[in-house]
Amino acid sequence: MASPKALKAASREKVGKGAARAVRRDNQIPAVIYGGGEAPTPISLDFKIANQLVYAGHFLTTVFEIEVGGKTIRALPRDYQLDRVKDTVVHIDFLRLNAGQTVRVFVPAHFVNHDQSPGIKQGGVLNVVRHEVEFVVPADAIPESITVDLSGLEINDAARISGVKLPEGVRPVIRDRDFVIANIAPPIKEEATPAADAAAAPAAAPAAEAKK
Repeated sequence: MASPKALKAASREKVGKGAARAVRRDNQIPAVIYGGGEAPTPISLDFKIANQLVYAGHFLTTVFEIEVGGKTIRALPRDYQLDRVKDTVVHIDFLRLNAGQTVRVFVPAHFVNHDQSPGIKQGGVLNVVRHEVEFVVPADAIPESITVDLSGLEINDAARISGVKLPEGVRPVIRDRDFVIANIAPPIKEEATPAADAAAAPAAAPAAEAKK
């Protein structure tokens, strides 16, 4: 679990599309903090800092302590929107967090010990079914990732959620089955290409003539 990150923001009085465009012209990103039994709090963030945070990774699983209007609000990013052409951030939604609260988040899966999988050693291919897994987690203890151990997996074996050691208080949203995160697929067989078949045909022709 990563420590909360400090983030400075400015309060916004006006909302709506026109106000959001004005904020962006000032090299800021409009955002809002909602939830927690309180009215939404419109804020703006520095354009450069906001883009760096989003593209640094783990943004949607990072808790922020947002300093705005002389107070600090603990919040978790829930969504962000990108410009369709420039891929820059144009808006961010934050969820206000209260003490003892749990949240649903997608946590990335990291795979380890590829060299200790007999199936991979025999040419098998790691087939990732879920790059992320959705969990219900304590807001103050959101894991950055889960670790999936591939040790001992043979061809056609699967790594399931039951084999993953989860931090205390973390539970998968899917509870009715032991779902697969990844499996070891059989080696991919290379098929002869039409070009290879065409190259072989002239070589076979003289042999056929010799038999005649």
